Amino acid sequence: MLGLARVTVYLVDLQQRVLAPLLSGPELEVDTTTAGEAYRFESMRLVEGEQGLELWLPLMGGADRMGVLHVVAGSLDQPTLHRCRTLASLLSLIISSQHVHNDGYLRRVRKRNVDLRTEMLRAFLPQRSVGTGRGVSTAVLEPAYEVGGDAFDHAITRDILHATILDAMGHDLASGLTAAVAMAGARNARRSGAGLTQLTGNVGSALSEWLPERFCTGVFSTLDLVGGVFSWVNCGHPAPLLIRRQELVGGALDRAAEPPLGLGLGEDHSYALHQLQLEPGDQILLYTDGVVEARGPDGEMFGLERFVEFIIRATAGGERAPETLRRLIQDIRDYQEGHFTDDATIMLIQWWPALRISGDASGPIDARDR
Repeated sequence: MLGLARVTVYLVDLQQRVLAPLLSGPELEVDTTTAGEAYRFESMRLVEGEQGLELWLPLMGGADRMGVLHVVAGSLDQPTLHRCRTLASLLSLIISSQHVHNDGYLRRVRKRNVDLRTEMLRAFLPQRSVGTGRGVSTAVLEPAYEVGGDAFDHAITRDILHATILDAMGHDLASGLTAAVAMAGARNARRSGAGLTQLTGNVGSALSEWLPERFCTGVFSTLDLVGGVFSWVNCGHPAPLLIRRQELVGGALDRAAEPPLGLGLGEDHSYALHQLQLEPGDQILLYTDGVVEARGPDGEMFGLERFVEFIIRATAGGERAPETLRRLIQDIRDYQEGHFTDDATIMLIQWWPALRISGDASGPIDARDR
């Protein structure tokens, strides 16, 4: 009825390395195929195949990349192209509504079984990217199948972007439980209208009450997507980094850190709230120590300079933030010859006050629709 010969949905795996067909068929490499190009660049790709014209369209859940849609058609006029794009949007909505409680989806995106603590933590993790036309937050976490105690969370409430990164003590089931309780405590306070200092106090109290022998470090932050004010509370965690005009602004977000969460400080403790006015195009980097302390075969650490330089080069080349982090975490994995000795989590926040309009062969797309 749509005038299409074949339609296939491909979903990206947990590590964003392959695109797996939802029903059946071979997997496709993200880095080396036309399907991967559509995913990496979030834009349509059109090639001529043996059975007709082949169209690859990204499947987007808001700002989050979920996979690609493969369409084969005998011919491709403007009405057919419109139907294909509409179909991709509809399937994206269906997948977004199903993946949380549909195990069939999870089985397709996992290349092997996860351990128990990872299963628990991944049930709490949000999608990799959230955003509007004014800003985006995107994150990656490794090892994807054996998460110790790292976690991240981000959400948007009207014009406020909320972003959290956590690093729980240890690498056992209790570590995953600590991060899960911290995330739940932060979400509960946020959804009750609490500010950052009250939110941080609630998380600390919850950990002290339910897991008195455990603690975690973390950064709780918000970004006013209209005015560009970045606010944060740092609890024993590496300081956030500011990249402005393709340069690291040394010490811009260095402040005296609060003690780690879960040390019995209580809700009445006065947590220090810090604020900084961003400029259009500014980037904020949040990370855990497993990123910069990743070690190569010779024992040399990946390091902060190499970490930041990767982001700056990718941004200068016009690359989108989700793709930059996808490549960066793979680079860190390769640096350690595929073996992570500690969790590595990266969150990248970008702010632009004016709407950005991007276009590809399928026509202009308003960034808000991503």
